[in-house]
Amino acid sequence: MHVNLPKAILGTSTLGNLYNALTQEEKTALIEAYISLSDKPYFFDTAGKYGAGLALECIGKGLKELSIAPEDVIISNKLGWYRVPLTTPEPTFEKDIWKGIKHDAVQKLGYDGILACFEQGNQLLGGYDSRFVSVHDPDEYLAAATDASDEEKRYKEILEAYRALFDLKKSGKADAVGVGAKSWRSIERLSHDIDFDWVMIANSMSVHSHPKELAHFMKSLADKNVTVINSAVFNGGFLTGGNFYNYQFVDDTTKRGQDLLSWRERFYELCRKHGLSHVAVALQFGLTAPGVQSIAIAASKPERLSATVNMVNQPVPADFWKAMVEADLLEEGWF
Repeated sequence: MHVNLPKAILGTSTLGNLYNALTQEEKTALIEAYISLSDKPYFFDTAGKYGAGLALECIGKGLKELSIAPEDVIISNKLGWYRVPLTTPEPTFEKDIWKGIKHDAVQKLGYDGILACFEQGNQLLGGYDSRFVSVHDPDEYLAAATDASDEEKRYKEILEAYRALFDLKKSGKADAVGVGAKSWRSIERLSHDIDFDWVMIANSMSVHSHPKELAHFMKSLADKNVTVINSAVFNGGFLTGGNFYNYQFVDDTTKRGQDLLSWRERFYELCRKHGLSHVAVALQFGLTAPGVQSIAIAASKPERLSATVNMVNQPVPADFWKAMVEADLLEEGWF
């Protein structure tokens, strides 16, 4: 099944208070900015993990405030995280990155677990339903295994979760089944057992990090008519000047941190030399990667979101990519 999506879809981690706590008014303004730049149906990518369900709530509230009809919206809810009461000073599921949230989240997979996440997600959306469904972070779930036996058990739970998701599709409660993961290898492994409608490659295919093996895999997905979404093309905000690379703090006292910061500064300098926005370059690289139909974008301010959406259609000259290769910032053979 091929799914037609807009070039830019709205990632909603900021609506879950990623790094900063925004007001509902600010979040509604972000939703309004995206809608003003998009054609129907408006596509939102979200997850129960984003602020322990807060993003889901804020999407529903924002769409309702803007009087957007449910049939004019497609919501993709990446499932596997379930909201629970907050019983500790800080949330336990991902420390230090979600700000001002009042709930915690736990992973629920397996057949019944994923259905519970689906039902809770739709309740939190308050009148809007998620039509795209997937298992969120299967890579992290597998990585948490204590031994080989536990890993096998967890993999079976993921397959059971997908059995439930395809049952939702058969019953008409969902339109498309996919996956979102930071480790593309986990997507590759699952693709041998599951016929995905779409996949979201996160934190893996960017202008900074672009493994050739991943490019080949993405092309193979496109050849099988699987829709490919490229997410986190800024490596969790790092390429736009943030202090986190793929959600991990960049420590400038370590070699890893120094290497990352050095690469970014050389990248910025080359963009300036060619009169290009580093944001536009990162977006265009993310879009032109093999098989990619859409990129997920996010922002904390409407004007920044508008600028980013507009840059999605801003071409990058071929000579710039050649200069990237010559500056040892990009592998040869990409363009």
